[in-house]
Amino acid sequence: MALEEGSRTEKHRQKIWKALDEFRIEIPSWGFANTGTRFGKFSQPAAATSIEEKFADAAEVNALTGVISNLALHVLWDLPNGVADVPKIQQLEQKTGIRSGSINPNVFQDQEYKFGSICNPSVEIRGKALSHLLASVEIGRALATRDVSLWISDGSNYPGTQSIRRRIEWMEEVLGSTHEALGPDQRMLVEYKPFEPAFYHTDIADWGMALELARRAGPKAKVLVDTGHHLQGTNIEQIVAWLLHLNALGGFHFNDRKYADDDLTIGSIDPYQVFRIFHEILSVPVEDRSAIAFMIDQSHNLKGKVEAMVQTVCAAQELYAKAALVDHEKLAELQDACRLVEAEECFRDAFWQDVRPIVQEWREARKLPANPLLALAESGYIERITEQRGARNSASISSYA
Repeated sequence: MALEEGSRTEKHRQKIWKALDEFRIEIPSWGFANTGTRFGKFSQPAAATSIEEKFADAAEVNALTGVISNLALHVLWDLPNGVADVPKIQQLEQKTGIRSGSINPNVFQDQEYKFGSICNPSVEIRGKALSHLLASVEIGRALATRDVSLWISDGSNYPGTQSIRRRIEWMEEVLGSTHEALGPDQRMLVEYKPFEPAFYHTDIADWGMALELARRAGPKAKVLVDTGHHLQGTNIEQIVAWLLHLNALGGFHFNDRKYADDDLTIGSIDPYQVFRIFHEILSVPVEDRSAIAFMIDQSHNLKGKVEAMVQTVCAAQELYAKAALVDHEKLAELQDACRLVEAEECFRDAFWQDVRPIVQEWREARKLPANPLLALAESGYIERITEQRGARNSASISSYA
């Protein structure tokens, strides 16, 4: 019995180590900055106040976890001068060892976008939005990043106040022009959201709309799934399975939610959902999932910025490790035989495994702290940046990130 348990543990170790070696996740620059809610913005003394500090925080998270691939950048917040800021970003890449990740345009903050950006009835405002998207593509090319990630907040609040059909045509035109500007190694990811800030209709409200817009834009366009951007009870893993089947899944924005787009740390509300999503991804061959971009998209209003980022990265690692333990061959046999209880238990057995000891072994073998959160607390990093940034954070918080 002991021999059988030892063999099982070794098989688990091999699966988990293999999964963790391939797992990379991008973190957002805005996750380190002062953020808030629609009612106000909350200041934290240790929050990043500049792009230099965002890169420094990302480097610290990577030093503790070893799985940070890139730092996602928001054009308006991180590169306010557009392509002219690229040399500064490249210097920070060399200094910190952190690469630039997805380029995120901002077509929702300027006053002109009150009635929409790429769907605005004004041809001049649509032109402004397109110019910003094209500038974002140029930034991505200059930084040799792959993905230009589009979240379009356009929509309307009252029936009859906008032509939904005409807005579709305007969207297609702008997204098509953006796709044409992509370099040979670039992609355009189209995100969707059912509501907020628009509450009657959102122009890209679900994965079907995003998929069709991506298809019409061209072959370099894929769908981006944000786990917080769904109505209550949505089966997100089914959406993932469909997009994988259609070779249309470009990437994820991972976070957790209780009610809407809450931007909570991964697994804080429903870790089983993240496990189920990872299971669908790990169910396909490596070559079919290798291009999927994993990214965290969270704004930590109450938790400490760096601490929350380390916590959520560790949770993502552990849930990915759990999903790697699913016995796909056995599960398929049980599914085909419609042995429902046994199939579900085979599936749940992987989720209920305590993978933390093996994950800690992997970290130690890779010269990483066994407990990243504890290592962060003992390092004095939070105290140092609090002292360095506290005065700047208390002086002004006029911009979102």
